[in-house]
Amino acid sequence: MGVSDSYLSKTEVQEMLGVNSFGLWRLVRKYDDFPQPTEPPHDPFAGLGNRKEPEEVWDGTQLYRWAADTPEFTHRGAILLRPLPEDLTPGRWDGYKDTARGPALDWHTAIGTIRIVHNDDRKVATDVATALTEAGNPDGVRIVCALYGDMSFTGPALVAADTTHPRIEYEAEWGNVAALAGQDLPWWPDLLRVPELIREWKPDTPAAVAQVPSNKNEKILRRVARNDNFDVTSHLAVTDMANDIRNNRTDSVGRESEIFGKEGFRATPNPVVIAAVPDPAHHPLRSGGDREVLKSGWHKLALSNHPDAVAALEVAVGREPDLLPYGAFTEVPDRSGTVIEQWARRLTMCDPTAAHAVLARGESAEAFFIDPLTDMPVLRASGDRGKPVWRFYAPLSLPAGGAELASAVLHHTMWITTSDGHVHPAPCTPSEHLWWGDGWGDRPSEAASVVNALLDDLGATVNLREHWNAPKGLTALFNDQHKQGSELTRSTLLHARMTPPRTR
Repeated sequence: MGVSDSYLSKTEVQEMLGVNSFGLWRLVRKYDDFPQPTEPPHDPFAGLGNRKEPEEVWDGTQLYRWAADTPEFTHRGAILLRPLPEDLTPGRWDGYKDTARGPALDWHTAIGTIRIVHNDDRKVATDVATALTEAGNPDGVRIVCALYGDMSFTGPALVAADTTHPRIEYEAEWGNVAALAGQDLPWWPDLLRVPELIREWKPDTPAAVAQVPSNKNEKILRRVARNDNFDVTSHLAVTDMANDIRNNRTDSVGRESEIFGKEGFRATPNPVVIAAVPDPAHHPLRSGGDREVLKSGWHKLALSNHPDAVAALEVAVGREPDLLPYGAFTEVPDRSGTVIEQWARRLTMCDPTAAHAVLARGESAEAFFIDPLTDMPVLRASGDRGKPVWRFYAPLSLPAGGAELASAVLHHTMWITTSDGHVHPAPCTPSEHLWWGDGWGDRPSEAASVVNALLDDLGATVNLREHWNAPKGLTALFNDQHKQGSELTRSTLLHARMTPPRTR
């Protein structure tokens, strides 16, 4: 998205403006707004070989815009930034053309042929304009436009590159191009920007009705839903999420069309024709089923060792981790003589499950375990510089059994010791993390909120949606820069909870 950078040497500036060295010197003194030279872009190989002083360069877009706005050089500036002809002859549609960056529509106008590539990736305008000039520009295209990926004052924002200077991109107004074309211009929502739809478009035809294509995640979940290795509950879980993805994508097309096709900032509507709309058949699909049923289905997939279960779980972890029975991803070093070793001694080695595979994040693991008290998957792997680490999901709650919180130990994460002699990683929701110390303005209210709940009920399921409401005294305690391995006893925590923080 956006306008790509381009830089011009002194010689290239002179060629663009049609002046010699003295003429450039004169311009600098004649025009106060003449663009100043800038530092060239960083060259990582500049220190190799003979080092030379960097030559001055000019921002190509800035200079090209300046020329278009300066009467003496308007004829050498960005074409679509020059004043429009007073008596415009309406343009005409000139069909579609395939380019290396996707299909484009050509418009024959009073200032020449404008080619619009319906793609909002970076450097599209430059790449297509460059390819044209290198091929001798057989279609006589004068300007290539591509989508900026945002809105402008008169419609979708455009990036333009003139074939006379294909490396230089600049922003152009959709309304100006529409005025040159003599009609409203077609626009496709991102998910319906399909080559076949663009190739088939013609002026004065109704919007194409098209199905929103499935993305990778939906395809994975649909495949798992057809896999007989999983039971009906798991099929329901993945189908529900797949339907939700499809519904969201279809709804996003409608919202995008409203934004880009709505009335603009002027009295008249934007000159935009929505060229394709989503097929309303079977929309919306059923989703948002009973969460306990969905959680059960995902839990079964997490315990599976089938590759499809791994693929599905990776989608769920990134999309809706609250449906999984696991808390925050956590990694700690394997350190002897610490609370970490005390916890690790009770882990039971096991065969890997889908949950282990997702926990590995594509890396190799030395061994796989399960915490017999919380059922959390754990693995041992090599971390930075080959040093061993433990990687696990924090539990969502702790087994109570009549015990109470005895202390909180701070060692790369927060650990909870209990009155019956156990040690656990502190429970934490999937989207949060537990930390302490100075957060550069952010205070560790998540840790304070977890401890506040466990002091009253060791088996509490933590809810961190409003963690900022944790007792101020506890938050202040965790805001201190405690050393690794620091242990905060129950009495210390209770005292902090009832004590207002000191003012600084």
